[in-house]
Amino acid sequence: MELSKEDIERVNFVWGIYDSTNEGVDAFYLGDLLRALEMNPTLATIEKLGGTKKKGEKKLMVDEFYPIFAQVIKDKDQGVYEDFIECLKLYDKAEDGHMIGGELTHILLSLGEKLTDAELDEVVKDCMDPEDEDGMIPYVPFLAKVCGKPVPADDNPFNK
Repeated sequence: MELSKEDIERVNFVWGIYDSTNEGVDAFYLGDLLRALEMNPTLATIEKLGGTKKKGEKKLMVDEFYPIFAQVIKDKDQGVYEDFIECLKLYDKAEDGHMIGGELTHILLSLGEKLTDAELDEVVKDCMDPEDEDGMIPYVPFLAKVCGKPVPADDNPFNK
């Protein structure tokens, strides 16, 4: 797959942030690079594409990164913000943009790539609004914060 001129410009911009010395980017940061380019690769995908679990094992140059980025673009097996909202709607019994906070933490611990308790605590602290008196939280602002999107004024996805 060929990258568009716009894709190449985006890659070069993000690459310049990670490779300020023009010596390449440590493969440990491959996932960070892809996420900065609005991709959502799994840890398994990152490893399959050449990402490393330890720093200093391997360096990537930008010309090696273009085909990796092209491969991730064509990979349809990644969720996006809107997909996550649709999934959490299943837990929204009142269809008002709220779900039980405990259910959300359970989902984060049990589905997909497993989070450690420390990672979960960090996500909850940074992204989750406090539970109301019924233990409910608005999940749209949570997802917006996790996905780096602006928090919408209306947090009820059923109004859209």
